[in-house]
Amino acid sequence: MSRTAAEIATQPACWRRAADAAAVFEGMPEPGERVAVIGCGTSWFMAIAYAALREAAGQGETDAFAASEFPVGRSYDRVVAITRSGTTTEVLDLLGALRGTVRTLALTADPTTPVMRAADAVAVLDWADEESVVQTRFATTALAFLRAGLGPVEGVKPVADAAVDAELAVTEPLPEAVVGAEQWTFLGRGWTYGLALEAGLKMREAAGAWTESYPAMEYRHGPISITGPGRVAWVFGALPEGLSADVARVGGTLVARQESDPLADLIRAQRLAVTLAEAKGYDPDRPRNLSRSVILA
Repeated sequence: MSRTAAEIATQPACWRRAADAAAVFEGMPEPGERVAVIGCGTSWFMAIAYAALREAAGQGETDAFAASEFPVGRSYDRVVAITRSGTTTEVLDLLGALRGTVRTLALTADPTTPVMRAADAVAVLDWADEESVVQTRFATTALAFLRAGLGPVEGVKPVADAAVDAELAVTEPLPEAVVGAEQWTFLGRGWTYGLALEAGLKMREAAGAWTESYPAMEYRHGPISITGPGRVAWVFGALPEGLSADVARVGGTLVARQESDPLADLIRAQRLAVTLAEAKGYDPDRPRNLSRSVILA
């Protein structure tokens, strides 16, 4: 088993620990605050998911940005940074530029890195750190931590229930039609759009797979043209009315696990990425052209 596969399997336990940690952490964004959430790569996609969840919870306007694209000068009450390594250049540069002007919170896996000094408050999720280059359990644990900090959100399961769904997601066989496909399009609405983006990225990073990601309602405005026999449309969360029939009409394979928490369903996409990488002879722990952290000269 690759290290990535082993780390993927630990996510149910990581999420439970994240929920417990969130219950006692005092640096969470407060209801009513105007918040921006930043990250790079996978962390940015988790930021997108959390921003949508926070607004769905009615806790205040929440934006998400890639750290390099943050609109400096726009007013926020708090900025939340997600950075597994704590060393990513764009995140550290932005936190430095914001120091003294807005409260900042960072989520990281490593308490020995510069982000500990760059942010006003830090949540260290070191039990979810990873040896693999690609992010799996840290990303989902960071989102579980922030999600638990919101309290109840209508239509969204508690993190403890998501962890139960995750236990099934780490063990059940992947459908043969999904494993044998040549192309995958990931779809989501609201907070699950961030998960769709992350699923597509994980497949590209680990397996060099042809993947695309869109808001679910936008899929019929052009992207459906890529779907056909041997190609998959994978929906995270609620399935838009009529979409199943549309995918069937063009001969594609639909994946829609509506009974499963969407974050648990992301685990299936992570496992698929590892499966495809190994089938191609790739090392999923050390993907081509990637490093654990992007540190710019």
